[in-house]
Amino acid sequence: MASPNKVTMTEIAEKSGVSLATVSLVLREKSGVGTETRERVVQVAKDLGYFPKPLNGTAAVSITNVGLILKEEPHLIPQANRFYSHVVAGIEVACRRQHINLFYATMTVDANSYPLELPRILLEENTTEGFLLLGAFLSESLRQVVARHSVPMILVDAYAVDDGYDAVVSDNVKGACQAVTHLIQKGHRHIAFVGSHLESSYPSIRERKVGYEKALAAARIAESYCADCHIVNAEEIIEATTTLLEANPQVTAIFAANDETALTVMDTLRSLGRQVPDDISVVGYDDIDLASRVSPSLTTMQVDKVGMGRMAVQLLINRVQYPESGLVRVVMQPRLLQRDSVRAISIQAS
Repeated sequence: MASPNKVTMTEIAEKSGVSLATVSLVLREKSGVGTETRERVVQVAKDLGYFPKPLNGTAAVSITNVGLILKEEPHLIPQANRFYSHVVAGIEVACRRQHINLFYATMTVDANSYPLELPRILLEENTTEGFLLLGAFLSESLRQVVARHSVPMILVDAYAVDDGYDAVVSDNVKGACQAVTHLIQKGHRHIAFVGSHLESSYPSIRERKVGYEKALAAARIAESYCADCHIVNAEEIIEATTTLLEANPQVTAIFAANDETALTVMDTLRSLGRQVPDDISVVGYDDIDLASRVSPSLTTMQVDKVGMGRMAVQLLINRVQYPESGLVRVVMQPRLLQRDSVRAISIQAS
């Protein structure tokens, strides 16, 4: 008989003549496996002396393979995304520490992060025991495909048409409200938001617009200025920012939907002969690496991106171990990083 604690589910799968996913379902006492197959797997596990590996000395870990689905935008390979690359790093660290195999797949999305083409890992039978969806919208058609696998999916800065999934997100409303409140406290009263695109925007961007409006309302500022554009399209950002400033020269500050948008806005302002922050202050969101390296350095809302990745893996482990537990939505609180792209002005000047 094999040595206890050294027997793996892979060995049980090979000995039983079934897939790793089937072994996982049986050992976790989940449905979806026939009686005869279930009995055979249980008997093989007993014969081999299999014992589930402990997690932190207590609960049993019954997860071996995880599929990570990254959105693929038309202009950018997923690994080059300045936000999600850090989230992926957190996922990798957590999986490595838990001895979980991580499988990557990309999913083509449109400008609003809706799936255009599904990855093969979702279309074919495989041994994946859970999925992490990063940065995309779980549409109804995608949800149906995922449901056929009968394994959990965790949304990581991702959204679904319903609330039936564990998720890790940023508190976008609170973070945006804090960013705009910072500008108000610096004396600005004519503050623009760049990056909204009416109702077609990704949910996190819509939430940041809500936070923008909430901060203005709390300060009893009636004037709002919104430049509608897709944040993944630099040309749209440039055009929208230029048009907004031409129509509203009184604007003294801009809150951008994310740092990538903020950096494009800053370039646009320079091309228009406007200095940051002397003429216009700029605040971003996310704290990507470039935010601290540009000149002037960008004031922004910092999101714990690596922490989001680590937390997503923990949620998946919890969901696998306790499939009937209540849904969990982890909301990461961003924090304001004050740098050089904002200056204080007198209320009269604004």
